[in-house]
Amino acid sequence: MRSIEEYDALVLGTGEAGKYIAWHLAGQGKRTAAIERKHVGGSCPNVACLPSKNVIHSAKVASYFRRSEEFGIVSGSWRIEMREVRARKRRMVDGLREMHLGKFARSGAEIVMGSGRFIGERTLKVALLDGGARVLHGKQVFLDTGTRAAIGGTPGLLEASPLTHVEALELDTVPQHVLILGGGYAGLEFAQAMRRFGSRVTVLERESRLLEGEDPDVSEALQQLLADEGIEVVVGASVVRVEGRSGERVLVRLSSARSEMVLEGSHLLVATGRTPNTQGIGLDIAGIATTEQGYIRVNERLETTAPGVWAMGECAGSPKFTHIAFDDFRIVAENLAGGRRTTALRQVPFCLFTDPELARVGLNESEAKRSGIRYRVSKIPIENVLRTRTLSETRGFLKALVSADDDQVLGFAAFAVEAGELLAPVQLAMRAGLPYTALRDLIATHPTMTEGIVSLFSAVPPIR
Repeated sequence: MRSIEEYDALVLGTGEAGKYIAWHLAGQGKRTAAIERKHVGGSCPNVACLPSKNVIHSAKVASYFRRSEEFGIVSGSWRIEMREVRARKRRMVDGLREMHLGKFARSGAEIVMGSGRFIGERTLKVALLDGGARVLHGKQVFLDTGTRAAIGGTPGLLEASPLTHVEALELDTVPQHVLILGGGYAGLEFAQAMRRFGSRVTVLERESRLLEGEDPDVSEALQQLLADEGIEVVVGASVVRVEGRSGERVLVRLSSARSEMVLEGSHLLVATGRTPNTQGIGLDIAGIATTEQGYIRVNERLETTAPGVWAMGECAGSPKFTHIAFDDFRIVAENLAGGRRTTALRQVPFCLFTDPELARVGLNESEAKRSGIRYRVSKIPIENVLRTRTLSETRGFLKALVSADDDQVLGFAAFAVEAGELLAPVQLAMRAGLPYTALRDLIATHPTMTEGIVSLFSAVPPIR
């Protein structure tokens, strides 16, 4: 057997939580190795969050070209050049990759490029990308292997070679007609972007409405947005079979309670969920249990069932957001220093980067009703916020839930331009336990989007 190399800490996967724990521990002088099979820095800067928002922004610029006369600009002939859209995205990714490599070098954490799997307790064998293998043992091991797009077992789907978000970000031509399976975050973001680049787009959602976990008024607003942009939406229909090949000609056979139909497109994009990257890495050998869905089983401190092993981020079943993975890192890092942080009751804000954006934190009305929580609701059209009129971006609304028994903020939602930027002040008030009146009584700069928060919380009904 190869000689075993000893480390204070091993990190399998360099996603958001993994890279930060590696930098943190190496910065404390611990001998640390981070094992990465492909993308240094994880999916977010390479093939997910940041690249997709880069492409989405290019699509927004295209939409401004189409609206140019609205802003008093007479444009000449113009066209979408997807190769340049892709090149802009690649330049950003290259810069982010160099930034991450620089941070690893400065931290002192070693990067081991290869695929790692457990062969014993806290012992990993790494098949190196450039050939050969190394066997590493860590006093502590941290897992951050992430998730990947779930393709599913629909007959013909895998054979159709569908796009996932990874391949969609590498398109160098504008697809003629994209069929998108899934009306969740990724599906809706790509639907709008592809439409703005010039594709015909059809979204197929098996649930009865888009984003079924959100309030009906949110779903309706999103569906109207897509309709206004010329995006077709089919809800309440299940995919029975797929025929053909994405990129050439593809047929999707659908079945609903009322009818059956066949849709034809040039490309097929699958955005129906994620599956954890936990298979084939020897978790059972290391005594690390998984859930029925394949996620690594952890407690509220993100400790696995194996002593000295932690799991963070999406592979541990944490909410699938980069900012939550970063909080996972903070929980583990603080607890290693004697802290008592847990994942219990933490805020989970999110932002859907359509245009306008949908941002939310805390409870929505549907959740409050299911839990039997009494609440007051305030809702205002976003056009009441005068900044939106200067931008010609008056679609949407702001909505807040406040306790019916006291003045605590229970939840906040914004469907509006720059909605994601409105989350932080509300989050801070909720985290600090401030009454909604603290937001109502702010002196917000005029004209800014933040004035909307003052207007929204000024409209909260009194306690009855």
